[in-house]
Amino acid sequence: MRRFPGPGSIRRVVIVVPSLFTLFNLFFGIWSMVLASRGEFYRAGWYIFFAGVLDALDGRVARLSRTGTRFGGELDSLVDVVSFGVAPAFLIYQLEFASAGQAEWIFCYFYVMAAAIRLARFNLTQAGRAKRYFIGLPSPAAGMTLATFFPFTTTDLYQQAFRFLPRHHLMQLLMILLTILMVSNVRYATLPRAGVRTVKGLLGLATLLFVLIFGILEHDAFFFPLGLTYIVYGILRATLLGFLVDTEDDETEIAGPIVITDSDAGNEAFGQGRGNG
Repeated sequence: MRRFPGPGSIRRVVIVVPSLFTLFNLFFGIWSMVLASRGEFYRAGWYIFFAGVLDALDGRVARLSRTGTRFGGELDSLVDVVSFGVAPAFLIYQLEFASAGQAEWIFCYFYVMAAAIRLARFNLTQAGRAKRYFIGLPSPAAGMTLATFFPFTTTDLYQQAFRFLPRHHLMQLLMILLTILMVSNVRYATLPRAGVRTVKGLLGLATLLFVLIFGILEHDAFFFPLGLTYIVYGILRATLLGFLVDTEDDETEIAGPIVITDSDAGNEAFGQGRGNG
């Protein structure tokens, strides 16, 4: 007689799914570095962007399926260091700093260091909290901003308006700024939640549709300025409200792992429970 999988087997399959998203995130991060080493900067940048999309999806899948685990959270943090720390730094090094002075690599080192500290700090202090804001610039936002820089340089907008700016020095400044913001106490909001029942939900839906439409139609020219806008938003907000804020209630649900209690320890083999630290 043929046996059908029981509820336990189905749940184990569901638990594995978020981790597969995380591992594909790592795949794109590694592939990006391979392409950057070959000088294929355009594709390398977009593969880091794809890794960011997968990083957002794995947390969503884990929460919707209620399969978040401590293992999944730690795995996600380790992968994020590669995909949004090492990979963007290597891309920018190959693109901008490799042909400069011998000490130019130090900008990339400090960026990767800040990404690692940002993720480790969240795991220790903010795990398991679902909040409206997170403290410090999330590493996926920083990595995706760097990743979309080269595609932006291929656009008519860049050639007409920004070509004559001191690009090398501006990239040095951007790397320093991202490094500081990732380990800072500057608050950044999560992506707006979409809905149709409230005004806030409708605004969130409109924002997501705006990003989706322009991201598809004008992706090369759209995402790098969008990343810069998000970065500046946090700085302006911190300037207006002050840096001395209570971080206890401001870490967002997508800033790091959701730690499941010991009662769910049986599910920790492959589960997922975090977001975009």
